[in-house]
Amino acid sequence: MNSFIAILKQTEIFQGLNQTQLELIAAICSERTFQTDEVIFLEGATSDELYVIAAGEVDIQINPALVSRTPNRVLPSSTIASLTRGQCFGEIALVDQGVRSATARAAKKNTRVLVLPSQKLLGLCASFPELGFLIMANLAADMALKMRNTDLLIREELLYSGIRKRG
Repeated sequence: MNSFIAILKQTEIFQGLNQTQLELIAAICSERTFQTDEVIFLEGATSDELYVIAAGEVDIQINPALVSRTPNRVLPSSTIASLTRGQCFGEIALVDQGVRSATARAAKKNTRVLVLPSQKLLGLCASFPELGFLIMANLAADMALKMRNTDLLIREELLYSGIRKRG
């Protein structure tokens, strides 16, 4: 459990939590290990867990064929983010219980992640409002940063596709 706490302390969405709050979160964590290219979850799958990277790297990928004008065309997945130790993913599961918006895949051998069941984490947030407020405020800031980065990727793609069409 102490190793879980050390990892949680390095995670953006748990910044500002005290030792007792971190212990409560560590108590609901489990750990999983993935090998290179192993899928952690698939785009379109149901979402009920938040993940924190303990070691290794995780690529977040989207399937461009889902928005292709030629739906039968097979397109390779595009990596939109590479995440490392202390970063979290799957956080949308805390906001809604919708499907995964991307695929998460281990990018390195022996990638270890902490797994937090969203219902248990939300239960802690409800039972301990100060903890819940800090997590949700940090989560909002983390998601805003990720949205801004995604927005830049979209703008870049639109710019380059416009140049290719004119060129």
